[in-house]
Order: sequence, then C-alpha cells, then structure tokens
Amino acid sequence: MLMPDDFKAYSKIKVDNHLFNKENLPSRFKFKEYCPLVFRNLRERFGIDDQDYQNSVTRSAPVNSDSQGRCGARFLTTYDRRFVIKAVSSEDVAEMHNILKKYHQFIVECHGNTLLPQFLGMYRLTVDGVETYMVVTRNVFSHRLTVHRKYDLKGSTVSREASDKEKAKDLPTFKDNDFLNEGQKLHVGEESKKNFLEKLKRDVEFLAQLKIMDYSLLVGIHDVDRAEQEEMEVEDRAEDEECENDGLGGNPISSYGTPPDSPGNLLNYPRFFGPGEFDPSVDVYAMKSHESWGRDLHRQPRAVLETLQRIYVQYPDIVIFSLQRKNEEKRGYFQPENAACDTKTDTVAACGELEGK
Repeated sequence: MLMPDDFKAYSKIKVDNHLFNKENLPSRFKFKEYCPLVFRNLRERFGIDDQDYQNSVTRSAPVNSDSQGRCGARFLTTYDRRFVIKAVSSEDVAEMHNILKKYHQFIVECHGNTLLPQFLGMYRLTVDGVETYMVVTRNVFSHRLTVHRKYDLKGSTVSREASDKEKAKDLPTFKDNDFLNEGQKLHVGEESKKNFLEKLKRDVEFLAQLKIMDYSLLVGIHDVDRAEQEEMEVEDRAEDEECENDGLGGNPISSYGTPPDSPGNLLNYPRFFGPGEFDPSVDVYAMKSHESWGRDLHRQPRAVLETLQRIYVQYPDIVIFSLQRKNEEKRGYFQPENAACDTKTDTVAACGELEGK
C-alpha cells in the first residue's frame, strides 16, 4: 500500500566508473529515481514485469528516435522498441509531481484501462554537473509493425496542415486538413467503437479536471500490403547474398545459427504472427477493425479497393489500431455521435471530446 510520502520520495546513487566500461560510460555520474515505489506500482497495474522493464531499458543502448516533441524535446526508444525515453525539463518533473497522485488514483479506478500515456518511471542523470531529466513511457506504436504514415489531429481545421518542410521528411506528421482531404476513415465496428469512446470520454474528463488543454489525437498507419512487399524485398536480397556467398565457396555467418548462450531475438518473439497481426499483451492499445466489413469489401468494385491498412490512434501518447481498407462506402467507420467535425467528411475522430466540448 502506497503512503503519501511515497509520492515525494526518491533514491540516489553515485557511480565511480573509472575502472569499468569507461569506453562507453562516464567515469563518474549520479543517478536519481523519483517516486520509485509509485512508478513500480504503476508498472504492475499496466501489466509490465519489473525484470522485463529493466532488461529493456538497460540490456542495450537506447536508439535515437526521429520524433521530436514540443520545443524540440528529445526522444529515445529502448533497443526492443517497447518503451520511449523522453528528455524533459525540471519544470516538467515538478508538474509530474503535482499530478502524480491524481494520475495514480485514476489508473487504479480504471484498472489501467486507459488511452492516456503509461508513465513508468522518472529519473535524473547528472554527468559533469549537467543534469538530464527523463520520463519513461510505454511505446504507443507497435514495436513490430512499421508506421508508414501518421497524423496529429486536434479536431480543428484552423492552421492545421503540415508545412512543406514537414512534408519533405521521410515520415512526416500530417494534420487535420491533410486527414480530411484524403478522406481517411477509421473502421472499427460498433462494440470496439463503444469501448473506445467510453475510454476516450473518461480520459478527456480526467484531463479537464487537471486543466490540461494541449493534447491531440495521433493516427499512425501501418500499410500491410506495403509491409509485405518490403519483407519480400528483404528476403530476396538475403537470398541473393546467400547465393553470392555460396558461389565464393564459403558459408554465410548466419548459417551457423545462434550459440546457446547468445542473446536471442529482441523480444524473443514467436514467429507465428502473420502480416499485420500483433500480440495484445504487448500492443495493449491494439484494436482490430470490424471483420465483416473487410469481407464485404471484396464484393465492391476494384476501383474502391485500396490499401489494406492498420490504423493507430494516439493522444497525446495514446494509441489504438485497427485493420482497414479505404472505401467510399460509409460502413463501420469510427465517428463519435455529436462530434464537432465537418460533417461533409465522416473522418475526424472524437473532435468534440478532444476540444473539451
């Protein structure tokens, strides 16, 4: 049972590292963990094993992410892509302390069934007198499925279009007008829609209680057809390289297999997942689309059968995703009732709730 003082507690450690691994780590540094018992309790409620969490964060160096937050905040992902490490300011740490007790209570009441960010740890690293503050959250996008397209939606069309500079990026973040103009729809089915909107409404009401207004809905698209094609191209290249190695009379290194004591795959992930499939115990925000809608599409003219997609929906660090084909038919798309959206499009999700209306 957590006590009031646990929400103010911290632990510190000072590391003298001049005799060990000095090529990769500073000779001396200090590490501070904020509210360790609180965040450990949150990890338990989010179904994250403490040892798995430590392995993900410490087993190998984190990877730089191309994403940037407000004011150019830096993001890293753990080597297995399960968790995100975000550099924050000391003011952000103070704000987290202000809301942590209410956030924890909210997670307890909803049994962790939320679309809000899953805060898992908060730390300070001091090297040569320079302090770096970090918050760790669950990665809202799948660690297995590549995001091919993404949108940041606020439910407003005022100045809501990606800039030319943004569009020039390899994976730009498009905005509301881009989403509307492309006629995107989120096809999820009635039960999933109902469950999602209930969580969305509950989460937004909680944010309103905290007087938090700056949040949005992020949509990421994994194109299943494109992913399958990319996988085939990778396999073809691997076969070509293997043939070249065979032609030289040698054996490719991979043919010797993995020694028993060597690290396995990043997540020791089973190989029975098909295209676009996911493990709901890891991709906890996942939601498949309405299955009958996908079958009905095959009876439609070829002209309206476009790319099979997996949709992720996040705000501000939250996500769902579903299997979809874009279609002119208005069937099973995700649109809340009484949403404050442009009714000509049938596209934007939860505009009314997102605007706090």
